[in-house]
Amino acid sequence: MTAVDILKEHLEHKGEPVHVATVRTMLKTNGRTWKRTRHSLKAKRNAFAFGVATQEIEALLAQAATGDIVVGYLDETGLACMHPNRSAWTQIGCQHLIPAVRGTRLNVLASLMSSGELEDKMFTGSATSNILIEFLDEIAEKYDKPVTLILDNASFHKSKEVKQKEIEWAQKGLTLKFLPTYSPELNRIEKLWHTLKHSWMEAKHRTFDVLVNDVTHILENFGTKFKFNFYAK
Repeated sequence: MTAVDILKEHLEHKGEPVHVATVRTMLKTNGRTWKRTRHSLKAKRNAFAFGVATQEIEALLAQAATGDIVVGYLDETGLACMHPNRSAWTQIGCQHLIPAVRGTRLNVLASLMSSGELEDKMFTGSATSNILIEFLDEIAEKYDKPVTLILDNASFHKSKEVKQKEIEWAQKGLTLKFLPTYSPELNRIEKLWHTLKHSWMEAKHRTFDVLVNDVTHILENFGTKFKFNFYAK
């Protein structure tokens, strides 16, 4: 309910007449703030499995902090030429408009590593097991320490082809840790994607070539111009 709605209901119940600003002040005094709501999957997930996974990840991060292993948060995201809507300073009485022209979608598969690196692979079209396998093969060959990658249960993450590679990767020190269903909060790279789209990328319409150049610039300068704390909550 908005402050106006609350005041209306208050008056309908014969409450003392007050200004809407007073309602807002009372809400803030009682620890409330007006902010955008979020979609949540909490009601669908298994709370026990979520708790177990949280503890297991904390144990992995403790090992990574001592340098014994490398932990990575793996996920993929899509970026469009038409930038997602966000707030902007706009002249009163006007609207801040960005051309709604669609173009080819750019996908990025990446793993945020405790070593400080961001392993990434850009592609167009659907994400497939072959793309993931090629990406994981490169990671398995690159690191000389045991690597555990945290990822969700997307169908191409758990395909027959991927499962057949798990023994080979394990022999090279690469292990996949799948999260419980409906647990995106446990994958740190989700916040990286939000930061990339809403903070690091300027709000503008892009051609596909410009989109590729902008994303490439961010990925190539990750850790220097574009910094993100792997261990932050």
